[in-house]
Amino acid sequence: MSSPPIDRLPIDYDPTDAALDVAPYDVWRRMRDEAPVYHHERLGFWALSRYDDVAMALRDTATFSSAHGNVLEFLSEQELQSGMMILTDPPAHTRLRSQVARAFTVRRTARLEGEIAAICDDLLAPWTPGEPFDLVQDFGALLPSMVMTRLLGVPEDDGEQVRTVIDTMFYALPDVGMFNDVAGAAMGELDAYLTDLLERRAALPADDQADDLLSGLLRSDLTRRECVEFAMLLATAGTETVGRLIGWAAVLLDQHPDQRALLAADPSLVPRAVEELLRFEGPSPVQGRWTKRAMTLHGVTIPAGSKVLLLTSSAGRDERAYPDADRFDVRRVIEHHVSFGYGVHFCLGAALARLESRVALTALLAHHPTWVVEHERSVRAHTSTVRGWEHVHVH
Repeated sequence: MSSPPIDRLPIDYDPTDAALDVAPYDVWRRMRDEAPVYHHERLGFWALSRYDDVAMALRDTATFSSAHGNVLEFLSEQELQSGMMILTDPPAHTRLRSQVARAFTVRRTARLEGEIAAICDDLLAPWTPGEPFDLVQDFGALLPSMVMTRLLGVPEDDGEQVRTVIDTMFYALPDVGMFNDVAGAAMGELDAYLTDLLERRAALPADDQADDLLSGLLRSDLTRRECVEFAMLLATAGTETVGRLIGWAAVLLDQHPDQRALLAADPSLVPRAVEELLRFEGPSPVQGRWTKRAMTLHGVTIPAGSKVLLLTSSAGRDERAYPDADRFDVRRVIEHHVSFGYGVHFCLGAALARLESRVALTALLAHHPTWVVEHERSVRAHTSTVRGWEHVHVH
């Protein structure tokens, strides 16, 4: 007897499944069409996959709480009592964000553009025509780490150590994901390092303090603990997001040489291309929430006290929001996407991530307008919350 067509099989969306992670698009499409409020009984979570529903849930912090965790493995009935901004709800979140915004200004970010361009040129210089190159490990992963350490005021000699620790924080194991001793130890190591650095910075006379982000945080009304936790958030989220996005750019532009040729011929399209990359293959495809009260949507009730996954990358492929959503088009005009979140939790570092990505992609195309990905040597990165590439070997 022949097997039933795949569209007749029950939907099984498991964000920890590395095999599904390679190409989840059909499953996401079926969820959007057949089960927009999806329930996974074995793993005990609900999921929203349509753009409008995801955007609604990101805005509705009274129903969909961040204070219980935002990663499937860490979602729990108890609030985390964290001072990390993304793990709080208003009004605590409102206070933290207003204080952090005083230090993490658009002006402080914008003046990094020249330094970012210089870093890109230095990292790409060793790649000569005909020679192999890893566009993630030798470029994409290094760039945001170097930018972030300069922004924070981390000593240059410590930059590589900090990057390695951040990478280890995303170490995942089968069945338990990032809830493991290796990732936990790395998180503790970064916490201890930033705490010590902040204390040393605070001990300096005011006239000797540099104009970096850590010094700016010290001048805010945040507690020392809150300063450390924001620095950890920025270092981890900023490093991972941009590095993964550059990996996706390398792969997608090789798969779509016509789009790459458009960008090489007209660099003014690069900002649109960055938004299209974020929509088409968002590096952080899943955001976790906890329901504080019951919510009925599409005739299905999600009970209070439930784990809910907001599939931001599925939302980016929703035909209801984006015509011809499975087509990668660097000329597409995008008014909104949810790859940086939405509402009060919209990513505070979005401007910096966009700046780094724009400068990096412009520099890459200027140095090498064409390349070929060696797929047999390239390696994917996978956790329940990160989707991208660990290595993208090109020539």
